[in-house]
Amino acid sequence: MMDAAIFGMGRWGQTLVKSVQGKSDTLRFVTGITRSPDKYVDFATDAGLSLSDDYAAVLADPAIEAVALATPHTLHADHVRQAAAAGKHVFVEKPFALTRASADAAVSACRQANVTLAVGFNRRFRPAFVDMKKIIADGVIGDVLHVECHHSGPTFLRTPAESWRATRPENPAGGMAARGVHNLDCAIDLCGDVAAVCAMSERREVPIDVDDTTSMLFRFAGGVTGYLSTIMATGNFWRMQVYGSKGWVEMHGEHALAISDLDAVTDERSWKPTDTLKDELEAFARAVGGGDPYPVTPAQAVSCVAAFEAIDESAKAGTWVEVS
Repeated sequence: MMDAAIFGMGRWGQTLVKSVQGKSDTLRFVTGITRSPDKYVDFATDAGLSLSDDYAAVLADPAIEAVALATPHTLHADHVRQAAAAGKHVFVEKPFALTRASADAAVSACRQANVTLAVGFNRRFRPAFVDMKKIIADGVIGDVLHVECHHSGPTFLRTPAESWRATRPENPAGGMAARGVHNLDCAIDLCGDVAAVCAMSERREVPIDVDDTTSMLFRFAGGVTGYLSTIMATGNFWRMQVYGSKGWVEMHGEHALAISDLDAVTDERSWKPTDTLKDELEAFARAVGGGDPYPVTPAQAVSCVAAFEAIDESAKAGTWVEVS
């Protein structure tokens, strides 16, 4: 059993704790870190956590083997480097970082400290996505030509104006940090690194000062093309479709697949919802313990950040941007 601390005790931090506490045989949270411990006494008591407002002190505790980060996006890279310097394994919520330079520095710190780094892309653990990846790898749809993605919802209609999540610095390119980055990660896993992007991002409807409607075109390094949109002022929706020379496979919603050859749909599959937050945290713990490597590699994590940074640059400049 790996004893971990969690930094960030807001809604999402609590959700991560609840996914494993008393349910997992591989990981448990023993300490919560927050700037305002008094706000979370009841939750900590129920979850069996001690509370601290001192990240450095928790990192110095030899009983803590790992830390999970559910802090503001702009702080992730610094918090990862601090954890690595203390010899702690790190699970960090998406987005891993907001610039290629900070992502490279964080990965380098983890590599030098020989600690495991895991990024919280829980959609990688959806059975439908796992099956989609296998279908593509098995050549069922032929050579991959194009990928289309969409991930939307009412998030920014419901984000309190006083929240750090309601600020532009924490939300480059509108809904990418909150939602779209999941699709970007999945697309990179299926199609490889993004080579260039062209993006548009606008504030159309939401009361907070962030963009809510963002659209992107991609050219992947291997020649595949792609499209991604995220709208943060509409109903919840997920879609991912990969087109190949022999047909296509579509993940419509997060729990169903449709497969087509060149003429018609040949198969439809569905799965019951699973707790992918528990799955990703346990995969992290197993990787720390010498089991299978965590499925999101450090190289993929950096590639996603680099593409994300280019998306924001393109949306501001109104031109294609090469991913560096």
